[in-house]
Amino acid sequence: MSNLATLPKNGNLAKPNRVSNFPSFSTWFDDFSLNDFPALFSSNFNTGMSLPKVNIKEVADAFVVEMAVPGLKKSDFNINLENNALSISAELRENNEEKNDDYTRKEFGYSSFKRTFTLPETVNDSKINATYNEGILTVHLPKKEEAKQKPPRAIKIS
Repeated sequence: MSNLATLPKNGNLAKPNRVSNFPSFSTWFDDFSLNDFPALFSSNFNTGMSLPKVNIKEVADAFVVEMAVPGLKKSDFNINLENNALSISAELRENNEEKNDDYTRKEFGYSSFKRTFTLPETVNDSKINATYNEGILTVHLPKKEEAKQKPPRAIKIS
């Protein structure tokens, strides 16, 4: 970052024209920290589960999506392809009940996530497959034949 100009907190280079001793609206708003409400502004409102981390890598003949989602079963996932968009989602519902002579205790929970990725035109969507092993969901997106990397070859000069 350059130290050529020092900006005031409101980001304005012009000298503030203050009539009173009250801070300008932009200065007041800059002082208001969203860090005071981390759960409110950084969580995913639609889910009780944080979004899983994803690695996407390109290899010679495919794209590979790896998603870290431990503790789930294969049957918990929904993987759909629609209009060149791949969506991966999961939904978990828990309902535990414990009955005793003196009390009944019920606990329930719900969590879900959904990640959507726009696929490049080079993906052969009829050959997409997925595996789930040791907490990692892997989606293999093979490339169309014309998009695959071809090995280098020498060209002779005539």
